[in-house]
Amino acid sequence: MMKYSEQFMEHIEYAFATFCKVVLRNTAISAYRNFGRKQKRKVSLDYLMSETPFEPFTTDNYFEQYDKPTIFVVKGQEIIIASERLADALAKLPEQRRAVLLMYFFLGYTDTEVGKEYGRSRSTANYWKCATLKQLRKEWLKSEHEEQEADTL
Repeated sequence: MMKYSEQFMEHIEYAFATFCKVVLRNTAISAYRNFGRKQKRKVSLDYLMSETPFEPFTTDNYFEQYDKPTIFVVKGQEIIIASERLADALAKLPEQRRAVLLMYFFLGYTDTEVGKEYGRSRSTANYWKCATLKQLRKEWLKSEHEEQEADTL
């Protein structure tokens, strides 16, 4: 193990302290510049309010109901789908596969219970669920693409 002289150790400490001061100074300058740039682009809300001829507002549509909710019946239970687009995508699925998804996601069935319902194994029910989810995704994306085409026309 090498021993360094006290003078050398003191030099190292001063050099490190100087390095830290330079880093902190440059960071402060960068932060100050960034703050200045943001201030130049910032627009006062009071200014916007004085320039707007109407009172700005927003409305939430989280709880709005769609005009016609779609009802699917599975195992004698009604499942209401409020999203028209989701209901359309579900309606395009084969009935058994749609029932498997609805049982799993809306009625709380497990893969084992769905398998017993159809006289199949848990893994078969899981396969049906995963395959049907892929098919549902394709239908969803197809309807999204059709909506975008309709919007551009």
